[in-house]
Amino acid sequence: MRTDLTAAYERCRELHRRHGRTYYLATRLLPAWKRRHVHALYGFTRYADEIVDRTDQLPPAARAARLAEWSDRFVAGLHGAAVDDPLLPAVLHTIAAFDLDTADFSTFLRSMAMDLTVTSYDTYNDLLDYMDGSAAVIGSMMLPILGSSDRAAAREPARQLGLAFQLTNFIRDVAEDLERGRVYLPGEDLDRFGVTRDDLVTAAARRAASPRIQELIEYEVGRAQLHYAAAAPGVVLLTPGSQTCIRTAYQLYGGILDEVAAADYDVFARRAVVPNWRRAVVAARALLTAPGTPVVVPGPRPPALAPRPPAATG
Repeated sequence: MRTDLTAAYERCRELHRRHGRTYYLATRLLPAWKRRHVHALYGFTRYADEIVDRTDQLPPAARAARLAEWSDRFVAGLHGAAVDDPLLPAVLHTIAAFDLDTADFSTFLRSMAMDLTVTSYDTYNDLLDYMDGSAAVIGSMMLPILGSSDRAAAREPARQLGLAFQLTNFIRDVAEDLERGRVYLPGEDLDRFGVTRDDLVTAAARRAASPRIQELIEYEVGRAQLHYAAAAPGVVLLTPGSQTCIRTAYQLYGGILDEVAAADYDVFARRAVVPNWRRAVVAARALLTAPGTPVVVPGPRPPALAPRPPAATG
């Protein structure tokens, strides 16, 4: 059993190293004993995502069956059944070690199932319902591992940080999501700027955004920055040993928005990536920053197109 558990944690770490470069770098700044538990949560979420996104040669019904079968194995493991799986033993061990709320995992799996049938969202509230499971609950899952001086006060900022990271990914990956048949930018926002789904497809083919699309992306960057602002107070509520990690992740993901802005909000010309030298500088600064120091919120947001304040459901 020990060998299986060790191998499961290593499998999760490898998934994290390979697919989550930004967050993996930040996780290396955690105390060593916490890292494998963060890897376990990342491995769980990544593996579910791969069932949905990396099996697109299968019909939706077959992919749904795979996700349901894996979810059933996970639930059986929660109830004490032995599981034959390369990574679930690590996840189940982490849940037990920190008494994590299993409802968060159910909410996450619900959102993953949505990706099999839902390809667009009419309003931002609709998208928030999806992101509650795909992003906000991950903040809730992480909080007991990171530790906090006031978990009740830190919970909503942790959820907001999950939303900020998710929306940053959606902004950066518009073209990639289009290839999977999905648009995560709300329909009401497209309408606001006179942009259609066909316009996005055309921009992806040309590898160049139109002025209207650039205005749309600028608006979405402003919305993401509001989530970062709502998340900022929670960083200093974390235990000192965890603040460096989350401060680094906060600044690196916020740096993706800086790269989007530097490209004049054209997310089709190239994928926005924080340069390696900047990653190193951010990590070094975080290591030298005293615990309790407020984080710098990405910005400024577009003053004329400020979106309504963010909300997290749940």
